[in-house]
Amino acid sequence: MPLILASSSPFRKAVLERLDIDFSTVSPDIDESRHADETPRDLVYRLSAEKAREVAKTHSGLIIASDQVATLASGNGPDDKILTKPHTRENAVKQLQLSAGNTVTFLTSLALLNTKTGALQNHVEIFKVVFRSLTDSEINNYLDKEDTLKCAGSFKSEGLGVALFERMEGDDPNSLVGLPTIQLINMLAKENISIL
Repeated sequence: MPLILASSSPFRKAVLERLDIDFSTVSPDIDESRHADETPRDLVYRLSAEKAREVAKTHSGLIIASDQVATLASGNGPDDKILTKPHTRENAVKQLQLSAGNTVTFLTSLALLNTKTGALQNHVEIFKVVFRSLTDSEINNYLDKEDTLKCAGSFKSEGLGVALFERMEGDDPNSLVGLPTIQLINMLAKENISIL
């Protein structure tokens, strides 16, 4: 069956390419607005499924979809503030100032939809990043060196972003990039697809 990544993210595409499997990419066009009283966890769980189903309207195969949010809380409360993609330098500075000395929880959902059987696997991976205390000078120096305006939380863990951290807590560091590959491999195995 064709494998389709329902994403326009170059970061997710790069992670999937490392698994050395053939796939194509299709960008899903859905409304990603958060519903009233929706927790960050519920939000990403819903959005990954919606992305997969949207792509299934025009493509068949195994569709991989993912969504990610970062929050300064557990991700289980409807009032938890989500750290979005900053889009501007000013927003990136503010986000990193908020994160400094705190723990940021990343919630990354992964959905795998088999369009032939209708079977949908869905999972939310939790990964926590404990930030060092950071000076404004360190934050600005980091942003001078790395373009993070399209990255949730305003950093790239696969790049210089690790210099911002005290420690990381989680099972799959690829979930920080937006595609939990350990879970994906397990999901593909349930569809009788082996990576090795």
